[in-house]
Amino acid sequence: MPVASTIDPVTAQVIWGALESIAIDMGHKLTRMSYSSIIRESEDFGAALLDVDCQQLCESAFSTPLQLGPIPGYVRGIKQIFAERDEEFLPGDVIMHNSPYHGASHGPDVAFCVPVFRGEQLIGFSVTTAHHLDIGALVPGSCGIVDAVDAYAEGLQFKAIKVYEKGVRNRQFWNFLKDNIRVSDMVLGDMEAQISACRTGEQRFLEVVEDYGLDQVLAASEYLMQYSEAMMRKAIAELGDGTYRAEGFFDGFANDPDESKRDIKIAVAVTIAGSDLTVDFTGSAAQITDRPVNMPFEGTVAVSVYLVVRSILLDTETHEYIPQNSGLVRPIHITAPVGSICNPTFPAPTIARFCPGNILANTVMRALSQAVPQQVSAGVGNLKVIAYSGLIGERYWVYMDITEGSYGGRYGKDGMDCVDTLYANTRNNPIEDVETHYPLRVVRYEAREDAAGAGKWRGGTGSIRDVMLLSQGHASVEGDGHRHAPWGLFGGNDGGTGDLLLEDHAGTTRHLPAMISNMPLQPGDILRTVSPCGGGYGNPREREPASVLRDVRNGIVSVKSAQEQYGVSIQGQEIDEAGTRSLRS
Repeated sequence: MPVASTIDPVTAQVIWGALESIAIDMGHKLTRMSYSSIIRESEDFGAALLDVDCQQLCESAFSTPLQLGPIPGYVRGIKQIFAERDEEFLPGDVIMHNSPYHGASHGPDVAFCVPVFRGEQLIGFSVTTAHHLDIGALVPGSCGIVDAVDAYAEGLQFKAIKVYEKGVRNRQFWNFLKDNIRVSDMVLGDMEAQISACRTGEQRFLEVVEDYGLDQVLAASEYLMQYSEAMMRKAIAELGDGTYRAEGFFDGFANDPDESKRDIKIAVAVTIAGSDLTVDFTGSAAQITDRPVNMPFEGTVAVSVYLVVRSILLDTETHEYIPQNSGLVRPIHITAPVGSICNPTFPAPTIARFCPGNILANTVMRALSQAVPQQVSAGVGNLKVIAYSGLIGERYWVYMDITEGSYGGRYGKDGMDCVDTLYANTRNNPIEDVETHYPLRVVRYEAREDAAGAGKWRGGTGSIRDVMLLSQGHASVEGDGHRHAPWGLFGGNDGGTGDLLLEDHAGTTRHLPAMISNMPLQPGDILRTVSPCGGGYGNPREREPASVLRDVRNGIVSVKSAQEQYGVSIQGQEIDEAGTRSLRS
């Protein structure tokens, strides 16, 4: 589509502000209308406007990167399928899509795409994505489907399906969805909210085009994409040429006799050449054909890389605000061997790609630590995602609980405690919301003590969370970090590993692996999640004694660890100056 060759910067900024406000409004509408807590409270969704070439013009900034980042890939996948089927976009269409082999992040993250027409001319796309609590997989829920042997076992596949065509609702398809999805009222309600938010984006986008003219809007968008690209290229070029390598591991399936399904390796080489940055995953493990921890290349791997590079090189604390658009990714090139864990082939399952993707992002950051040591954190504590489910009469209930992790220490700052990390970035779901809507009770929720990686700047601490079943049900878990500790950096100590325990109603406690499929639970059973803790940054003996004292008072570090790891003597909740000097000498 031709665009005007020039536009003044002020007009470009005004138009960009108008577009950004549209995406933000789309996000607000989606959260207000949604039924499930994963969207309403945790904000696990994305909303964006794209041009006809699938370039992202703007996004809803308060949603999660793992939902926002793949949106251009979703639409490219839709266009690819349409071309293969000889279909076309028409005014009034609404397209539903979730194929991980056509741009999607994984099956439960379903996109709805509304093509935006100005008269008969297609001028862009209004898109939302969101995580749905069930899409008809082999067990209830949409996480913890860790026994899926192929893409067909992961739930319903929506490959560029027109759920509205020329404005007419496909009633039979919606009936099919209702019959094949557990908690269908909730899931279909969330889907309708997505469509409504897309239509808001469509209407508002057309208003901006009418106000400024299509040529001006496209020129402003290209101007801002070129600006974002230029800023990214400048940051890359300042690093100097070189190649930096790192390896990371995620637990996989600890109890599986097949060693290829345990301790799964991610290898990365980051090469900087001028203002271009290439990330190569050659050397990573082969795909696992019958376990769903494979990572879709475009919808997960690329998003992980883009997030880490942008966050490290264009940190908003040290740079002015830079528009988030497709210009940012133009200097970044990603390769991974076809058939590897980072670039699987259909029908390898991918639904449990969440924890592996976080380790992939963490490993890219470890490689970049060699180039920008003061702009990274030490190793990150991974998350757990749990699907609780059960039956009340003939009706299912399903709840998805995201147990937060922690960041590693950073230059000048401690790691963040008890937060969703890297591309997850969802909000904590309030206990009151959980206990109001589900037969669950949160009986313990606290920060871990003596598990954060010691360092000049300590790693963040994870949480301990006990959830009790009040009625019979099941739990499925995707987790990581039981076998591989978050790494310390520049003399910092590794962080503590995580754990998962079942305390049954009879009082017996046993340790569980990080991956569990549909484990039966009885009333009174308690599932305890223990989050990994971030690695430390720098020599612990260089940490300010006052900071160590504060951690002791806050219950994060014990008096014993203060002495042994940090060389700080604490007596009666105060620093023993003479004892500390002796320990540190």
